[in-house]
Amino acid sequence: MCSRLRQWYEAYIGKIIPRYAFFSLIFCFVFNSCIYTGTQILMRDARHYDLTTAFDKRVPFVPGWVTIYIVCFAFWALNYILVTREGCEEWFKFATGDYISRIICLVFFVFLPTTNIRPEVTGNGIVYDIMRFIYTADPATNLFPSIHCLVSWLSYTGIRGRKTIPLWYRAFSCIFAIMVFASTQFTKQHYIADVIASVIIAELCMYIGKHTCAYKKVMKVFGKANIKVFGEINYGEEEQEYF
Repeated sequence: MCSRLRQWYEAYIGKIIPRYAFFSLIFCFVFNSCIYTGTQILMRDARHYDLTTAFDKRVPFVPGWVTIYIVCFAFWALNYILVTREGCEEWFKFATGDYISRIICLVFFVFLPTTNIRPEVTGNGIVYDIMRFIYTADPATNLFPSIHCLVSWLSYTGIRGRKTIPLWYRAFSCIFAIMVFASTQFTKQHYIADVIASVIIAELCMYIGKHTCAYKKVMKVFGKANIKVFGEINYGEEEQEYF
């Protein structure tokens, strides 16, 4: 059974996402969703703080930027997949930094729950409809730090300096991440403090992921899952020593 599943995976998915990264990549999404939604439920009745500054009040509401706010989901998926293809060890260093960043978000969401006052969306058209949908579906909580900004910057740092990825795309990723920052401001989803905190946390967590041995423990956990499902690990000889 494991052999057949492994063969099927390699034939249809493995060419895009290496087998060693499959479960840990899915967990990036699951862990993020659990923390974001779970803390919204947990802190629903707690006092929330508004960190709006004079700068935030001067930033105009421009609903058109919601397109960048939405498109970035595809950007995240693509860049995370690109990082999985940079090698087992490099991927797990990145994934470890990603997980740590969400734990830090969890701490802030619980001990510093935040909110803001959103503008009334009165225009007509698809952009305004999307904006109204987002305001309805996503409560104005868990703002500091901004996960939108955090993941966008992680998506850039994950491929930053990677010569296996074209320079033009690395440059685009940096520019697009900054555009996502702008979109959170112009759509009034976040304030400037959220952006700054997100970049600092992303850089800190990537440093920890790359310069400590924490990733080895993460690699071992997902390696065991790989063995149970696929029957073997497609790690290199250097990584096999962790098992």
